[in-house]
Amino acid sequence: MKKNSVFMLFVVILAIAVFVFLAGNELKKGNVRTGIDIRGGVSAILEPDIKDKTLTSEEMSKGLDSAKIILDKRLEARQIYDKSVTVDEVNRRITVEIPWAPGETNFNPQETINELGKTALLTFQEVDTDKVDENGNFLPTGRIVLQGTQVKDANPGRDPQTNEWVVLLELDPSGTESFAEATGRLVNQYIAIFMDDEFISAARVKQRIDGGSAVITGQADAVEAGTLASTIRSGALPFRLVATKVDSISPQLGQGALDVAVTAGLVGFILVCLFMLVVYRLPGLLADIGLLALAVLTILSVAWTKISITLPGVGGIILAIGMGVDANCVIFERIKEELRDGKTLRAAVDQGFHRAFAAVVDSNVTTLITAVVLYAMGSGPIKGFAMTLFIGVLLSFVTAVTATRIMLQSVAGVKFAKHKWLYGVK
Repeated sequence: MKKNSVFMLFVVILAIAVFVFLAGNELKKGNVRTGIDIRGGVSAILEPDIKDKTLTSEEMSKGLDSAKIILDKRLEARQIYDKSVTVDEVNRRITVEIPWAPGETNFNPQETINELGKTALLTFQEVDTDKVDENGNFLPTGRIVLQGTQVKDANPGRDPQTNEWVVLLELDPSGTESFAEATGRLVNQYIAIFMDDEFISAARVKQRIDGGSAVITGQADAVEAGTLASTIRSGALPFRLVATKVDSISPQLGQGALDVAVTAGLVGFILVCLFMLVVYRLPGLLADIGLLALAVLTILSVAWTKISITLPGVGGIILAIGMGVDANCVIFERIKEELRDGKTLRAAVDQGFHRAFAAVVDSNVTTLITAVVLYAMGSGPIKGFAMTLFIGVLLSFVTAVTATRIMLQSVAGVKFAKHKWLYGVK
C-alpha cells in the first residue's frame, strides 16, 4: 500500500513536471498569441467589388451587415477573438482589425485579408474534358449540380486510403437529392469543384452517391483544409470584398502592460501559495503543486487553441486560479472537520472530498455559465476573457478534484504524513 501511494504521488508530480516543460517550451517558441492591445496587429479597409451591378442603399446596408456577421464567424473559426469588424455604411466599407499571428516578425496580412474577402461561392459543376486552362485544370461551365447553400456542414479530415487532407461535406436533404441525381447521371464523367469560379479539385464519378456526403480533395495540409472548411461553414458573402488599404497598427497598451499584469499575477500566485502552505500545511503544499499544474495547463490550452491573449484574458486566467484556490480551501476545511471528529486520515480525506464536492461543483458551474453568457453576448476582448475563464475554471475543477485528491490519498498511506498537525489540526 505504501509503495503504491508513493508511486501514484510520483506519477502525478512527474506529469506536472512534463506539463511545466511543455508550457515553457510553448512560451519560448512564442506560440502564445497576444491581442491587439498588447502586440498590435493589422487594419484593413474592405470595400464591395460590385462593378458589374448596382445596389440600392437598402441592399448595400443589408449586404454590409451580413458581411460583418460572416467575417466575424470566419475570424472566430481561426480562434481570433480579439478582433474588430465595423461597418461604415456612409462610405460603403468594412474595417477589420486583427492581431499579429504568434511568432510573426515579417507579418504579411494580405493573404489573410484576401481569404476573408472571398465570397465563398462553392459549386459542383459538370465539366467538359476539352475545356481546361494552361495548368490543365477544368474551366467552369455554369452547369451546376450542387451549390454551397446545400452544404449543411464542412470539416477537415484525412482520406483513410491516401492519407491526404480533404474537406468532408455533409449535405442537406435538397443537396443529397441533387447530388444523388447528378452522380447517377454522370457515371464515368467528371464533376469539378469551384470556389468563386476558381478550380479546387475534380473527381471521376464511379457510381451514384446517395449518402448525403461529398469530399473535396487536393488539400495540401491541415491548415489549407481547415481554412477551406471554415470558409464554407461561415457561408457566402453577398459580394466579394477587396482590400483597398492595409496598415499596421500599434499596440494600444503594449508589452509593458502585459509584463506588469504577468508580474502582478506571479506575485499574487506566490502569496497565495504561501498562504495555503501556512494555513493548511501539507495539503496546502499539495494544493500549490496542483495550482502550478492548473497554471501551466491553462497556458498549454491557450497556446494549442491559438486563442489571442488580451489583458482581460490574463485576468480570466488569474480569476480561474482563484477559483482553484477557493475549491481547495473548501475541501481542506472539510477534511479538518473530519479529523477533529476523530476520523482516520484516509477516511477524513475521502469524506472531506465527498462533502465538499457539491459546493465545489456549484461554484464552478455558475462561473462556467457566466463565461458562456459573456462569450455568447460579448465581442472582441470580452470573448477572449470568457474563453480563458472557461478553460481555466474547467481545469481548476479537474486539478482540485482529481490531481489534489490523488496526491492527498497517496500521502495518506505514508506513515510520516499521518500526523494531524500537518493538516492544521491540533
